[in-house]
Amino acid sequence: MRLLDAIVGKAFRDEKGSRVVVFTGDRRNRGYVVKSDGEELKIRSFLKMFYAAHFSILLLGMLLANAWWSFIVHLQEFGGPATHLLRAEGIYLGISLLIVGLPYFLLWRSYKKALLNFVSVQDEVLVSGKSGERRWIVSLWLVAFGVLILLGAIFYLVGPK
Repeated sequence: MRLLDAIVGKAFRDEKGSRVVVFTGDRRNRGYVVKSDGEELKIRSFLKMFYAAHFSILLLGMLLANAWWSFIVHLQEFGGPATHLLRAEGIYLGISLLIVGLPYFLLWRSYKKALLNFVSVQDEVLVSGKSGERRWIVSLWLVAFGVLILLGAIFYLVGPK
């Protein structure tokens, strides 16, 4: 529960004498003034519910996709190592798109529609975007590191023996 509280707590800021909520996936410099503590608790509970569903879809979906992938891959006889790797990755991506991608897309669409139930367009304010810039740099480094590990694994598996 502390993890959800920490993630949801990053959506709220104190800006220019008022409490502001900045939703994930919204425009960068846009926030909404939170008028009361009750309204803030209502938004916090909605965001906790969204992030719990978000993590559940990602974690359980990836576990289920991995189980189905390994079952399908071990049923069939594949060709050489390069063919096996590409075919197995294609099967995994297809299963992941179906099991994880589709439910996550539907969750994201309902999240975007539900945001306007909690805030008013008249309460929109501009916020400083300095904290978001840092996250993009960290994310970029993590993606680059992951790509390097993936390329190293491919060269190890497919390379000369």
